[in-house]
Order: sequence, then structure tokens, then C-alpha cells
Amino acid sequence: MSLERLRNHERLSSLDLIKLIATLSFPAIMANLSSIIMEFIDAAMVGHLSSQAAAAIGLVATSTWLLFGLSMAVSIGFNVQVAQAIGAKEEKTARQIVRHGLISALILSFLVAAIGSAISFSLPTWLGGEAAITEDAGRYFLIFVLMQPLLQIHSIGCGMLQSSGNMKTPSLLNIFAGILDVLFNALLIFPTAAYHFGPLTVTLPGADLGVTGAALGTAISELIIAVFVLYFLLIKSPELAIRRGEKFTFAPHILQKAFKIALPVGLEQIIMCGAQIAATKIIAPLGMAALAANSFAVTIEGLCYMPGYGIAAAATTLIGQSIGAFRHDLTKKISWFSTVMGMIIMSFMGLLMYLSAPFVIGLLSPDTAVRTLGTTVLRIEAFAEPLYAASIIISGVFRGAGDTLVPTIINSSTMWFIRLPLAFFMAQKYGLPGVWGTMAMELSLRGLLFLIRLKKRENNLTQK
Repeated sequence: MSLERLRNHERLSSLDLIKLIATLSFPAIMANLSSIIMEFIDAAMVGHLSSQAAAAIGLVATSTWLLFGLSMAVSIGFNVQVAQAIGAKEEKTARQIVRHGLISALILSFLVAAIGSAISFSLPTWLGGEAAITEDAGRYFLIFVLMQPLLQIHSIGCGMLQSSGNMKTPSLLNIFAGILDVLFNALLIFPTAAYHFGPLTVTLPGADLGVTGAALGTAISELIIAVFVLYFLLIKSPELAIRRGEKFTFAPHILQKAFKIALPVGLEQIIMCGAQIAATKIIAPLGMAALAANSFAVTIEGLCYMPGYGIAAAATTLIGQSIGAFRHDLTKKISWFSTVMGMIIMSFMGLLMYLSAPFVIGLLSPDTAVRTLGTTVLRIEAFAEPLYAASIIISGVFRGAGDTLVPTIINSSTMWFIRLPLAFFMAQKYGLPGVWGTMAMELSLRGLLFLIRLKKRENNLTQK
């Protein structure tokens, strides 16, 4: 196994590294694509209820992204340490990091759930939503924040397994989560209905809960997945599972290091999602068709950039383990091979998105206005995918090295000082296409800045 060869200081050729990146990336890419496809089906279910239902979820979508982002930040603070400990063959230390991470993450997630619950029904109004959708949006957000501890277990548990080099199990769990989500949503969103297949009639039960059913379906699937994640992490993992007789010892330095790594990422998520919420405020006055088209287009675009996140996850693991094993001779090659691979794949995905936009957006909504707007903005965004890939993957590279501050500065600065001011003015004149045109330009600039940053640090890519 090449990861073992990496830890054992054996020679790895460029071809070996490319194969290793591909091997580690593929399960994560397939899991991410599967998750987005399931979200696509999910969105189609809600979209065929009404544009109003889609707009209700779209209104609070950026706020749910913030919660996802905070979960990810907490996870990264410990996952990077796990990867570096495994690379250094310090498995007992890695297990201590896992225990500290799970306890800390659960405490923080319960705190977030409490705060989110308190503001859930006020949030849609703050975001400028129309009265017709604020109640559904508030109920959806309430259920979402209450399942935050489950999402946190899912995030940190899968991240720790990936950091140990096990990409397959988290990927399968993510695929399973998507399937469960679609299954429970189908049962909870729609009423009981009879379907005719020739002479055969099949009656499927349904709770007819609409938007609320979409949130409950996700919550139930996350509960099931959280149990499986803990099982594979604490019982089945060869490196990270609980050992009989091995006592838990509180180690403040683990928390301090996690805080140092996670704080910039957490601030980045707050800043970036705050910007997304501000963008929602810009889009909401454009009407429910624009809000629904924006929500659907974001889901579809995920099919393009999720391969990038899969490669970024592999890069984080490889860079972290290389640093832990003092294999600084490999970090430069890993970072560039990962980046180029991601840019090629996401360029191809962008081309597919451009060509298939009318068909794909049509699957999500029968509304002509929504379909026209969605097609236009997806074709605009397709041109940003190559450089967007660079920003995603290079962020993963730097996270593996424990360098989270500069990526945070780049991401936050381009979002707040370029995208939002321009989007505000472009929305007045060009509507939703103007907002997405600004976004495409900002993402391209962000990718260029990350490439420059990587070039400057390529010979000194070690933990700060």
C-alpha cells in the first residue's frame, strides 16, 4: 500500500503519487457526487410541490451552510492532527485526539443547536423572505439546527477515518446517507398515492408534510448514519478504535492545537456564509422565481465542484501524513499533482454543465421562469469551474499542513470586497444573472490568488 510506503520512507515516483491521489480521491469523489445527486433528487421533490416550497428552503439554505461550515471547521482542527499522528506512526496519540475531538465537537454542536433554535422563526423575516414562505422556512431551519449534533458526528467521524487513510468507509457511509435521505423524504414530503405500472398498481404511503417532511427526512437519515459512523470509528477502525485498558487522558495541547487550526476555518465559514446570507438578501427582492432558480442552480453546480472537494480531502490526508512522517520531499509534488488533476476534472464537469443546463434545471422545476433563469446562471458559472477547482484543492493542501489563516484571508476578502459589492449593483440592472456573473468572476480571481500562494510556498509546505 502506497500510504504505508509513504510512512516507511520508501521511494515514491511521480506515477506512484498520481495513483495514490487518484486512489484516495475516487471514493470521496463518488461519495460527494452521490450526495449531490441525492440532494438533486431531494430538490426535485420539493420543487415539484411548488416554487414557494423551493423558495422557503432556498431562503434559509445559506444559514444551513453556515452550520455545515462550523461543523467542518471543528472537524478540521482535530482531523489534521489525526493525519499527522498516523503519518508519524503515533497511533495511541491519534486515538487520544479522536476522543478529544468527539467530546469537544458534541459540546459545541449542542450550543449551536440551542442558539439556532432560539432564532429559527425570526431568521426568515431577517433574510427578507415573503410572508408566504417564512413559516415553512422557519420550521425547516428549526429541525435542521436540532439535528446539529448528528451532523457533527457525521462530519468529524468521517473526517477522522479519512485522515487515517480509510477513504472507502466514509464514502460508503455518505452514499448510504444520501439514499436514506431520499427514501425518508419521499415518505414524509408527499401524501399517500397510487402509482400505475401497466396492470400493476402500487400504493406508497406518505405523511404529506411538505417542506417540514424534507427536514425530518434528513434528520432521520443523519441519526442512522451517526450510529454507523461511531461504530466504524470507535469499534472497527484498526488505528483509531477504542483499546481495552487504554485510559483517556486530558491533554490541553490537543485542544490548543485544534483551536489554532480550526479558528481561522471557523471564522472563514462565518464570514463566507455571512456573505452568502447577504447575497440571499440581495436575491430575495428579485422574487420567488429568482430565489428558487438560485437554490436549484446551487444544487446543480455542486455536481461540478464536488470532485474538487474529493481531491481536496485526499490532498489534506496526504499532506498531513507526509508532514507527520517528515516526508517534505513529497509535499510539493502532491500539492501540484492534486491541483492539476482537480482543475482538469472540474473543467470537464463545467463543460457538461454548460451543455446540459436546460435539461437538468428542467428536471427540478416545471416553472418556465425558474428554468430560464436557472439555465442562464449555470452557463455563466461554467466558465469559473477550472479556477474554482484550484481554490478548493489548494485550500485542502494548506489544511493538511495546518496552514488555515491565509486561505481564510483570501476567501473572505474576495467574497466581501469584490463579490458582494459588485453583486449588489449588478442585481439592480441584470437581476440574478448579474449576481452569478459577479460570482464567476470572483471565483476565478480567488483561484488565481491560491495558485500564486501555492507557488510561493511550494518549497516550504510544512506546518506553520
